[in-house]
Amino acid sequence: MGKRIIQQARGHGSSTYRVRRKAFKYRLQFPRTLHGKGVVGRLLTSAAHSAPIAEIRLNGERFYIPAYEKMYEGAIIDFDSKEIKDGNILCMKDIPIKTKVYCIESRPGDGGKFIKAGGSYATVSRIIGDSILVALPSKKEKKLNPHCRAIIGVCAGAGRLDKPLMKAGKNHYIKKSKGKLWPRTSAVKMNVIDHPFGSGRGKNPKSKIAKRNAPAGRRVGLVRPRQTGKRK
Repeated sequence: MGKRIIQQARGHGSSTYRVRRKAFKYRLQFPRTLHGKGVVGRLLTSAAHSAPIAEIRLNGERFYIPAYEKMYEGAIIDFDSKEIKDGNILCMKDIPIKTKVYCIESRPGDGGKFIKAGGSYATVSRIIGDSILVALPSKKEKKLNPHCRAIIGVCAGAGRLDKPLMKAGKNHYIKKSKGKLWPRTSAVKMNVIDHPFGSGRGKNPKSKIAKRNAPAGRRVGLVRPRQTGKRK
């Protein structure tokens, strides 16, 4: 009898493949309404995020956002002015083209959903009618509502992957803090009883196409691709 393959074990939802609750101590989201000027209270470290976290104090309340590059404690963040300054949170319609932004809202008022990883940013590329397009780090363009808000600047934390890990133990604790699967065993290196790509007889896993409604044990490889083979 074979053991459960990785997809089945992860779908079961055990603690092995689940992020610790303590890692998500800070909820990154700015309020639905922002008026006046906020102050950066503290810069914090979060195990669940690759960027440092900034605590913003505004009218006796506090909320958390990913810090921008060169942010410091005591910095002033303006929400009402249209000044293009790092840290200011503005509507997309007020941000000029070629400006770098991060922590972008998907819908107006949702508090920021896109571009929160350390060192990442999007660029306002063009305006088409009532929509504003931003160029994402993947080079794809995303169409947004002009009333969606974003933070001006580049998300802090760039260069975290430049320093080599040097030993496996370091990577072990990094992956464990985020509930990531590591080390990952290649499917074609498994036995035939443990995975659909197992055994050494047919080492071409990309040629297999699983059905969309296949169970977790068979839903591997190319899942209902739009096309296969070389593009002509």
